[in-house]
Amino acid sequence: MVIELKNLNKSFYTDEGELKVLQNVNLALEHGKILGVLGPSGSGKSTLLNILTNLIKPTSGTVEVNGKIGYMFQKDHLLEWRTIKDNIMIGLEIQKKITPQAVEKIDRLLKTYGLWEFRNRYPRELSGGMRQRVALIRTLATDPDILLLDEPFSALDYQTRLLVSDDIYKIIKQEGKDAILVSHDISEIISVCDTICVLSKRPATVKAKYEIELTIEGERTPLVSRNAPEFKYYFDLLWKELEMYAQ
Repeated sequence: MVIELKNLNKSFYTDEGELKVLQNVNLALEHGKILGVLGPSGSGKSTLLNILTNLIKPTSGTVEVNGKIGYMFQKDHLLEWRTIKDNIMIGLEIQKKITPQAVEKIDRLLKTYGLWEFRNRYPRELSGGMRQRVALIRTLATDPDILLLDEPFSALDYQTRLLVSDDIYKIIKQEGKDAILVSHDISEIISVCDTICVLSKRPATVKAKYEIELTIEGERTPLVSRNAPEFKYYFDLLWKELEMYAQ
């Protein structure tokens, strides 16, 4: 397992008392897989990712992470006064790890994923989908083993979301990364993920786990996955799960 959480609990303490967010959460990410975490709004999905990145500590339970983590946020957070290439290099600058090899890797990523000709432009000159690709390459530039994707398509319009999810899925697979995708979008998470864990309402626990098996001819992509005959079956199954736990 690349990531394994066992009996994870997280509570926050306020003047009003204890707020339990996560309760006995057990989940694992296998090597070579994309794990989806699906749950209603406010169920603690982002808290889970913050624990994995050590931004916050769990109240109890164990967290095993075998590899370096990269985090992709809901918004691209590109700096408007820096060029695309300079935005991608910012993580390496902070870590003081700018080397000829690192710059060569960034150039390869820019060329491979259709952004080379935009390297000296500014974020305002790019579409929303292209900005998300830049954000992912910025994350990949620091050479993580595992990617945490926190609803990375939520700020995009529907058509762009479909195209960008395809782009990002291909990049993850081609770069050989393991990933956790957090989302409340059922169609999106089925189309992208190999395994899906469903969280209950707060305090969240894993109430169901599904291995996604789709009949697909040729290479799997999120767009192709949506046409698989099993897609509607999984959608109805997960809809009922969310409907049940959101009440």
